Amino acid sequence: MSSVESDRSTSGAPPPGTAGTINFYQITDQIGTSGQPDRNQLVAIANEGYETVINLAVHDAPSAIPEEGSICASLGMNYINIPVPFSAPTLNHLQQFCGIMQGLAGRRIWVHCEVNARVSAFMYQYLTLVQGVSPDAATTPLLTQWRHQMDPVWTAFLELRL
Repeated sequence: MSSVESDRSTSGAPPPGTAGTINFYQITDQIGTSGQPDRNQLVAIANEGYETVINLAVHDAPSAIPEEGSICASLGMNYINIPVPFSAPTLNHLQQFCGIMQGLAGRRIWVHCEVNARVSAFMYQYLTLVQGVSPDAATTPLLTQWRHQMDPVWTAFLELRL
């Protein structure tokens, strides 16, 4: 999955709105997506007005922050973890994610996983199936790149219907 990962910017300050996170993408005005933010980036995310952080990575992911939920709470943000094994995303995971996203409609939400691959696929499904967004508008640059090497598990995930 190394070609899905992008290098962090070494050119100085991150562009506004990214909090410096890996593979940041502002998919809607209210929803930012990324790979795993570090502790300082969680502070920046809170300062940017995000109300909820949704994490789709598993608890023992290499870059996981075990106390991420308590950090978010201390910053005044809600924290939701839907642990999606990279090798086994399910319809249940998608239904849970879509239900949570619908419940948070209109709020500023930051959705992340390890590198923003899972999130790109989940956001594509949510935006197209629930919000009625066109496939082109729901496709992030990372998803476009990843689709060229996507394994059958994720190809099948993108074909799920609620």
